Amino acid sequence: MSFTGREDHHVTLAEATAWTANYRNNNPGEIKGYFYGRDAISAILAQSNCVGIRIYNAINDRDERVLVLVGVKSDESDMYTGVMAERGLMCPPTCPPSSPLNEG
Repeated sequence: MSFTGREDHHVTLAEATAWTANYRNNNPGEIKGYFYGRDAISAILAQSNCVGIRIYNAINDRDERVLVLVGVKSDESDMYTGVMAERGLMCPPTCPPSSPLNEG
């Protein structure tokens, strides 16, 4: 299989709301989400031959769960020598004031 960058990742609001509620209910007190700015994502996607982003679960030096974002080529290989991102702003404390994906 090869990636094209046009894979369908659509999710409905109903699915996303139910799935994020499932996570919160099964993981009370855990980080609910992360924010990554446009510049970080654009820098990854702007790399030559990048067709998408892979997101890895990781644990940082403070023993916190984090995500590592890396560009991916059409042959499914990670672009680990290029631009990567972490340092997502965690929710909490940087949660949206109102969102069906974060209520409860």
